[in-house]
Amino acid sequence: MVDLESEVPPLPPRYRFRDLLLGDQGWQHDDRVQVEFYMNENTFKERLKLFFIKNQRSSLRIRLFNFSLKLLSCLLYIIRVLLENPSQGNEWSHIFWVNRSLPLWGLQVSVALISLFETILLGYLSYKGNIWEQILRIPFILEIINAVPFIISIFWPSLRNLFVPVFLNCWLAKHALENMINDLHRAIQRTQSAMFNQVLILISTLLCLIFTCICGIQHLERIGKKLNLFDSLYFCIVTFSTVGFGDVTPETWSSKLFVVAMICVALVVLPIQFEQLAYLWMERQKSGGNYSRHRAQTEKHVVLCVSSLKIDLLMDFLNEFYAHPRLQDYYVVILCPTEMDVQVRRVLQIPMWSQRVIYLQGSALKDQDLLRAKMDDAEACFILSSRCEVDRTSSDHQTILRAWAVKDFAPNCPLYVQILKPENKFHIKFADHVVCEEEFKYAMLALNCICPATSTLITLLVHTSRGQEGQQSPEQWQKMYGRCSGNEVYHIVLEESTFFAEYEGKSFTYASFHAHKKFGVCLIGVRREDNKNILLNPGPRYIMNATDICFYINITKEENSAFKNQDQQRKSNVSRSFYHGPSRLPVHSIIASMGTVAIDLQDTSCRSASGPTLTLPVEGSKEVRRPSIAPVLEVADTSSIQTCDLLSDQSEDENTPDEEISSNLEYAKGYPPYSPYIGSSPTFCHLLQEKVPFCCLRLDKSCQHNYYEDAKAYGFKNKLIIVAAETAGNGLYNFIVPLRAYYRPKKELNPIVLLLDNPLDDLLRCGVTFAANMVVVDKESTMSAEEDYMADAKTIVNVQTLFRLFSSLSIITELTHPANMRFMQFRAKDCYSLALSKLEKKERERGSNLAFMFRLPFAAGRVFSISMLDTLLYQSFVKDYMISITRLLLGLDTIPGSGFLCSMKITEDDLWIRTYARLYQKLCSSTGDVPIGIYRTESQKLTTSESQISISVEEWEDTKDSREPGHHRSNHRNSTSSDQSDHPLLRRKSMQWARRLSRKGPKHSGKTAEKITQQRLNLYRRSERQELAELVKNRMKHLGLSTVGYDEMNDHQSTLSYILINPSPDTRLELNDVVYLIRPDPLSYLPNSEPSRKNSICNATGQDSREETQL
Repeated sequence: MVDLESEVPPLPPRYRFRDLLLGDQGWQHDDRVQVEFYMNENTFKERLKLFFIKNQRSSLRIRLFNFSLKLLSCLLYIIRVLLENPSQGNEWSHIFWVNRSLPLWGLQVSVALISLFETILLGYLSYKGNIWEQILRIPFILEIINAVPFIISIFWPSLRNLFVPVFLNCWLAKHALENMINDLHRAIQRTQSAMFNQVLILISTLLCLIFTCICGIQHLERIGKKLNLFDSLYFCIVTFSTVGFGDVTPETWSSKLFVVAMICVALVVLPIQFEQLAYLWMERQKSGGNYSRHRAQTEKHVVLCVSSLKIDLLMDFLNEFYAHPRLQDYYVVILCPTEMDVQVRRVLQIPMWSQRVIYLQGSALKDQDLLRAKMDDAEACFILSSRCEVDRTSSDHQTILRAWAVKDFAPNCPLYVQILKPENKFHIKFADHVVCEEEFKYAMLALNCICPATSTLITLLVHTSRGQEGQQSPEQWQKMYGRCSGNEVYHIVLEESTFFAEYEGKSFTYASFHAHKKFGVCLIGVRREDNKNILLNPGPRYIMNATDICFYINITKEENSAFKNQDQQRKSNVSRSFYHGPSRLPVHSIIASMGTVAIDLQDTSCRSASGPTLTLPVEGSKEVRRPSIAPVLEVADTSSIQTCDLLSDQSEDENTPDEEISSNLEYAKGYPPYSPYIGSSPTFCHLLQEKVPFCCLRLDKSCQHNYYEDAKAYGFKNKLIIVAAETAGNGLYNFIVPLRAYYRPKKELNPIVLLLDNPLDDLLRCGVTFAANMVVVDKESTMSAEEDYMADAKTIVNVQTLFRLFSSLSIITELTHPANMRFMQFRAKDCYSLALSKLEKKERERGSNLAFMFRLPFAAGRVFSISMLDTLLYQSFVKDYMISITRLLLGLDTIPGSGFLCSMKITEDDLWIRTYARLYQKLCSSTGDVPIGIYRTESQKLTTSESQISISVEEWEDTKDSREPGHHRSNHRNSTSSDQSDHPLLRRKSMQWARRLSRKGPKHSGKTAEKITQQRLNLYRRSERQELAELVKNRMKHLGLSTVGYDEMNDHQSTLSYILINPSPDTRLELNDVVYLIRPDPLSYLPNSEPSRKNSICNATGQDSREETQL
């Protein structure tokens, strides 16, 4: 073994322990040199300069002493004037000589000596090589004039009574005051506004002018009227105010000349000061000044940080923020780096906002601007991204830096951050609340394809409204739609609630149903006191505790509600609800005791993920009674809970043909093996067992694995969902995952086609003619335009083209500005749309925040703007749970035991339920689902307009003759134009018009003329719709695509759709109503004894990949 001690060199002698004890004697012979730094500051001049100039606090004391000395000299001058007796006579000697007592002379000499010594010393210390620059300075000249005569009088006693204009020291005091303010700012590390400094300088200048004029007039009038100081003050005020009474006037030519000189000086100095003051005032109006420290400590305020402030963003924030009663006393401080535009300035001058909103021009990356906004005292800071920029990633980077700067300056200030790209979200993970725009946007677009108008449902839930919109409208649907739009999500502790306190110890579904039946509120979720996770509809197994926080949907929160007892009504309902009231017995036990055979039992078979089947009871026996609904149990019966394993998909494959079973074997359920960005929530979903090659993802190009070049050739069993986007960004992950979630059956999975460009040929190849939905995502390149509202121009025109070419296609569009929704599916002469436009203006005049809600495309869920979700971030300041609930509803987050949003359609077999309350009971008692609203579609009774009538001369002529079966008109024609007898006059005029046009052409002889005339007549007879249909069919034939299934006659304008959130219990159900449901988590019904099967399947799909996604 190598001796380690031999390899380590010994320590130098000076580092030995012996030397440390006895002292190092060898350093004297060391060749090293000790270097001292900053020797230039050790000189006498540098030390004086450090004390008088460089050091902030000592310099401030010197300035204060100098200022006090100048004021003392002016005070001594006034004392000398007051003690002097006015002498008789008009001799000029009275101008040059005064009566000065010996003590007063001694004081003035002492002040002069100190002032002159200080002036010379400061001039020496600030000397930089040019002595004439120091001597010719005005402060130095004034100091010489006021101090040197007193010093000379020491050596020449006869000059003790010589007049010295000591009152000019007021200008030196003004100069010392300016320097003192600068040193004060440096010493205390706080800067007053430039406006304050300029006002102080202006006031001091005015005082110096007036004081100089008073003393000068009084002294020069010693040979005239013998004016005292008060008369001189009166004369100066009257003269400078341009009043000029004339009762006091100067007599001597010297005093008159002095007044002229002072007026000239005032005319030069004061305008300059006022100009600087006006300039600073205008700059302050632009920058916004400061937020008062006293106000920040006594009042509450929030800070809004934006890169550019638009009027729409400002009004959305103010209307939503101040819609909550407890926020009325808050101040809003806006911190924006750009200058306030004209519209924002005009709005902030309204008295309602001018007293509560403060605009500061500054950057969140500067501590000085954050100090102006009093960020460390703010209740919250909202940081919003600029979505109108072309480079949205750059906009996110700016938002991230603002969030970091605020967190560094005020660590305790709650942060509410809006981010655009999901891949940038992990940089601001420290923020209290984060809303990622693309996450919510794609999730809502995806759910719109499954649950119609999900975007409208979420938008109405996150907007604050009193439900008064549309109440003065003559149409019933607008009244119902407007009243139900006032429903919002609120929370309350169970034991403190009148709604839910009586349901302690009972199941969640029991509490939800009976609370809706009794109070009309919809209980949608709970949260344990010791748990941060919110559970949406945890199911009938969940037992309510006294400390649970209940989340419910209602018009207003319980604290603002009044309750009226109805004892008589309760007594009358006792007998009627004997068997449908609360009971701890199992449902089948109650039914057996009643002796009823053919009524709906609680389904004990495997739960179907596609939705509950609300069908009539089985017929075939005369003893069958009328359909009834089982009661909702207080505590779930373990024998009636569905315990099937959904992962096995047995319920889906029981009635499936063999070929479908073999295709289904290619799928498995598990977590996605890869996460597109950090921070994505892992979701259990349908996966392919084998990864598809990248070349097979191109639908329009064949590869070595398949030879298909269009969607029709693939033979998809379900209709397509087409996504038209500019780029395939990471946000598409949130579009795909909700459509492939594990709780959706395989037979209902729709193929998803991503269309990065949408010319007509690509649209036809990707199967637009048989697609279920087409989602048009707003393109980033069009979000920035010279005119703000023109950012949606390209998207609107493209969607309008799709609407005209494929009128049967369900198009879901995203816009940048909500105001542009009125142009979707635009019809210039649609009287009904014009009436809705007038209704929107009236609602806006009444102060509604949801004036756009009555637009038919928005009400039907065919268009939405992501800017509508800005209110979600604003509401989180009052309701910190809103973002979590919205993410659970959209499927962005999955929590074990929490339900999900789905829908079911009311068919003719379900109309026996009759009312929404009975439907609520049916769902809670059978499947545990909680309904939260209805999507209703009605036939639109429109006034016939020219744009809705398709004039076809061929159809008018063909009614006289029998037509072949293959040429019959489509049954999907608009109802306003399907009946030929509705408008006989219009038909007749169109015929005359077509014939008249056909006669205007030149007459040709023979068959050529007849052929040309016939072709021209056929051209005139074609309607616009037929031309578009022929264009599409010809293009499909050219591409080799089949035209079967192309329906050019269907028109969505014949119907209108709207949402009823939490309707009243007695609301009648109608055919084709779509009911929004929050369905319990299917995995929560898995028995505890069977976790191995679930784990085995999860491991088969990749256990390591699941761990990678949980970041």
